Amino acid sequence: MNSGYSLYIHIPFCNSFCDYCDFYSITTENKNDDYINAYLSALVKDIKNQITRFSVKNIVTAYIGGGTPSVLGKKICFLLDELNKMACFKPAEFTIEANPESITGDFLHLCQDSGINRLSLGVQTLHEPSRKAVNRKGELKIIEENIALAAKYFKDLISFDLIAGLPYQNDEILISDINRLVSYEPSHFSLYSMTIEDGTALNEKIKDGIITIEDRDKTDSIWLCGRQAIKEYGYKQYEVSNFAKEGRECVHNMRYWQMNSWMGAGAAACGTIINNNGTARRFSYASDVDAYIKNPSIDAAFTEEINKDTFMKESLMMGFRCLEGPNPNVFFNRFGISIEDCISNTLLKYKERDKMMFLNSFLTEAFSEIDNLKL
Repeated sequence: MNSGYSLYIHIPFCNSFCDYCDFYSITTENKNDDYINAYLSALVKDIKNQITRFSVKNIVTAYIGGGTPSVLGKKICFLLDELNKMACFKPAEFTIEANPESITGDFLHLCQDSGINRLSLGVQTLHEPSRKAVNRKGELKIIEENIALAAKYFKDLISFDLIAGLPYQNDEILISDINRLVSYEPSHFSLYSMTIEDGTALNEKIKDGIITIEDRDKTDSIWLCGRQAIKEYGYKQYEVSNFAKEGRECVHNMRYWQMNSWMGAGAAACGTIINNNGTARRFSYASDVDAYIKNPSIDAAFTEEINKDTFMKESLMMGFRCLEGPNPNVFFNRFGISIEDCISNTLLKYKERDKMMFLNSFLTEAFSEIDNLKL
């Protein structure tokens, strides 16, 4: 992977909350422009300070996620303008997340003019009963019109997110969604398996018997059908949940999975700085927009020193999420030992098996083998 840093920017604002979501965000309701602008100003201050702190010379990828960045509309212009003034900010890949119900032509045009060259669109499903069951907003007709508009602006540089295992969804419904979305010629799909997180509105509805959802085996079966459909359209599964046309993999996320240094800015964001001795340092901001506005500094973030043993395991855990696995040269240079010498028995056992499909059991055995090495 390229040298340099990646940058993740968290926009923790949504118009409303999907029932399955457990990511930190707050509603834009009763939040005036001054409040939004104060948060964006805090982001800029934080990013500038981190660039100085870590002596960053080159930001090679950037990703604006959320939350729902597209709910900011033209207000995001300040952030984008300030980023482009930074001498080290020349990302080859610059992604922004959006939801189809909140995008406009003006927003898409602004993104393109500001150097954003990749759009990740949170479609999740086009099946109306499933959408309504998990509190997805917007009229389906408008959503499909906006998907077409987004695909026009970001032709061959757009990714669609889908979820398998939503309420009222089956194999045929997911495949129908895929068939409809492929017509827009996206370069990338992310297909996630539905998980029910404690504390979410969906979990409470299931407990109360308001919503029923398929068991894990059926959810996995729906996901596998979706995976097969996406692959039949010529998309390569290059990571556990991600599929791309040749050369259109998400470079930013690949840098996470290959454990390159990245800065994180924003409430609930985290960053990881890789040291030269096989260790790393991770900092995580509190899930509190008000606190972040008052003190947008990594000095206020929770900092964790990651020792060599833990970082080695993380490198394997993240790397083997990908089809290509961890970079063997990077691994050896960091830890002074090859992947084969670390987990030879586990690699042999899974030689003919799909490591991505059996990732949890593979990693459990790999970590046990590392522990027995007593490095």
